[in-house]
Amino acid sequence: MMIPIRCYTCGKVIAHLYDDFLKGLKGGVDAGELLDDFGLTRYCCRRMLITHVELIDNILIFSSPTR
Repeated sequence: MMIPIRCYTCGKVIAHLYDDFLKGLKGGVDAGELLDDFGLTRYCCRRMLITHVELIDNILIFSSPTR
């Protein structure tokens, strides 16, 4: 779905970093370097950004406005 606002484990706010993370990955920067630059040192927060899969476009197919 959408990136969670906070890390599920520690509660740190991480959602504001997701767009910059994607831009950096498309620019060819290593994910570990990006996360270090963002100040994400806990592995739980790093996991939230690295493993996120955007599914909203796949789910919107099933929400038909004509029903």
